Amino acid sequence: MPIYEYMCTSCNHSFEVRQRFSDDPVTTCPRCGGTVRRLLFPAGIIFKGSGFYITDNRKSNTDSTNGHDSARSSTTAKAGSSGDED
Repeated sequence: MPIYEYMCTSCNHSFEVRQRFSDDPVTTCPRCGGTVRRLLFPAGIIFKGSGFYITDNRKSNTDSTNGHDSARSSTTAKAGSSGDED
């Protein structure tokens, strides 16, 4: 049986109730008798298997890093050589 959490709109009292799916929702606060609303919480999601992690779908870091480093080194070499000639 699921546990539902309710909160009173009058006194902000929160409480949990263990109910069946077929049971009617609680409508009154046990503390003050005011109206209540059921609180909703996101369900936890667990990803299993391949394809869900960042390392499963990307190319290796060495391929992309080497391409960028060689471009940067050639750019700095050109900038450095033009400054030395003056």
